[in-house]
Amino acid sequence: MEKRKMREILACAPVLPVLTVHDADVAGNLARALVDGGVRVFEVLMRTPAAAEAIRAMVKAAPEAQVGAGTLLRAEDVERAVDAGAAFGVAPGLTEALGRAVNAAGLPFLPGVSTASEVMAAMEQGFLELKFFPAHGSAGITWLQSMAGVFPTVTFCPTGGIKVEHVPGYLALPNCGTIGCSWVAPADLVRTRDWKAITELARKAAAMKEARA
Repeated sequence: MEKRKMREILACAPVLPVLTVHDADVAGNLARALVDGGVRVFEVLMRTPAAAEAIRAMVKAAPEAQVGAGTLLRAEDVERAVDAGAAFGVAPGLTEALGRAVNAAGLPFLPGVSTASEVMAAMEQGFLELKFFPAHGSAGITWLQSMAGVFPTVTFCPTGGIKVEHVPGYLALPNCGTIGCSWVAPADLVRTRDWKAITELARKAAAMKEARA
């Protein structure tokens, strides 16, 4: 797969599904369900023992997708993500050690921020695509509006507490083109292996790109 920069990856997805996978055996079918609905960028949280194997299975089942690894907290997490074949990494925050590890690995990266000072610190390490976390619904829109003029070169991906009805408000912002959400592949549908329902939710998410345009 051609390696893309983080901003190019975000440009492919108005909604970025955030996935918690407990069983790697379902990962391939989950990836296909999302891709069949038009979603080709998604993040697997590295919070479960099955996460790395799930990423491997997704990359194999849906090679056209950009499968990311989330909750990268330290250098060894970056190594695990790269070994699993992740196309990009995501973190809830950023440390100097984590930034060095990501840059050394050449991994497209979306570090988390929640204050202007954290945005400035991330920019000093060369990161201009940032995860705004936690966004908490409409309150995050006000924060992002305030940041647009201050940091015109930064693109944000808000995540955390964002429901489907909040998405249009975020996508209307000039500094926000992608939203991280868990509603595209909810745990109950993954548990029951209802791939058809997940594909329908993915279609709804992918259609938000046209709505934004």
